[in-house]
Amino acid sequence: MSALLARERLLLLAIVAGLIAYPLEHVLLESGRMVALLGAAALVAAIVCASLRVAHHAEILAEKVGDPYGTMILTLSAVLVEVIVLAIVVTHDASPTLVRDTIYAAVMLDINGILGLAALMGGLKHGELSYNDDSGKTYAVMILTAMGISMIVPEFIPQQKWQAYSVFTIFAMLMLYALFLRMQTGPHSYFFSYAYPEKRRRNRGRKLGVLLQAAPARAQADDAVGADDAASVPASPADAEDDDEPPVTTRTAILTLVAGVVVIGALAEVMSASLNVGIEGLGTPPILIALVVATISAGPEILTALRAALANRMQSVVNIAMGASLSTVILTVPIMEAWALYLGVPFQMAMTPVQTVMVALTLIAAAINLGDGQSNAIEGMTHFVLFATFLMLSGLGL
Repeated sequence: MSALLARERLLLLAIVAGLIAYPLEHVLLESGRMVALLGAAALVAAIVCASLRVAHHAEILAEKVGDPYGTMILTLSAVLVEVIVLAIVVTHDASPTLVRDTIYAAVMLDINGILGLAALMGGLKHGELSYNDDSGKTYAVMILTAMGISMIVPEFIPQQKWQAYSVFTIFAMLMLYALFLRMQTGPHSYFFSYAYPEKRRRNRGRKLGVLLQAAPARAQADDAVGADDAASVPASPADAEDDDEPPVTTRTAILTLVAGVVVIGALAEVMSASLNVGIEGLGTPPILIALVVATISAGPEILTALRAALANRMQSVVNIAMGASLSTVILTVPIMEAWALYLGVPFQMAMTPVQTVMVALTLIAAAINLGDGQSNAIEGMTHFVLFATFLMLSGLGL
């Protein structure tokens, strides 16, 4: 039990934050703007802690069940966190553009922020980072199609026909997701994987060293039990490092994942109310709340992508950044459109001209940079500059 509590200390921290926040919610909301803002910041940090554990246990379940269900678990768990936080924030913020701004901010954060920073840091450390160029092309064209259908075309749909187009958008996004899932786990799964030559060389060298060290013992074993039994090779110390910590059972992973999602929902309720009180009357940019929601959902992805880039695993970075953007669009859009149909009140999904230009620049740059299977610091810098431009425009209220 003590090992489990130590392992889940981030989730426990989030639970403690919730137990403190709920009884003190009225005090938090009535003690002034600064207290509300500090409380909202602390709750955002607690939500990120819980989302890190949700992502971790989703990875455990994905590894246990395998594809295609593993991929579905990873995708749905990430989007679930975003949708829950977004849905709760929408109930406290009457802005009709919040859903649109959140998806837009998530795409900017994933592609320009995560991909840009990871490629920049990885490029500065390793020079060129290799990956499968098929994955980048596939992601870029699907993101462009999904955003075009759901966030550009609505600008030309008459107000009285929004319900019919919302129904169409839901089915279009679900069809895109079904096709993407089949490609990622079926006959085109090689699009999203890459065999690193330098990794294979290191593995061969390590295995050769193990074989040489094991030669005397193997010779004795050959004399005793024959050549067939000599085929086994003792595990290296590096392979045994993971055995120190007891494995997480499927039941524990599921229960912890569900608990994490519940905690995130509870914390988001108080966080949203505190944030609205804190920024009221400050003249903050309209996209601020959307950026907060996008950052919460992208928290685990940022850390994972940076570690992968520094370890010269650019394929993981591409899958994380581009895959997160695609999942945000093709899964968040139909859920929120369905909710709008249920409420009978449409969300403003059409992007502004500035947002449309930024998305176009981002996807064009991604299509060019990800089209050759090699990434470097210059390509990372181009995306990171686009991310800085996005932040600048957001600060200007555009």
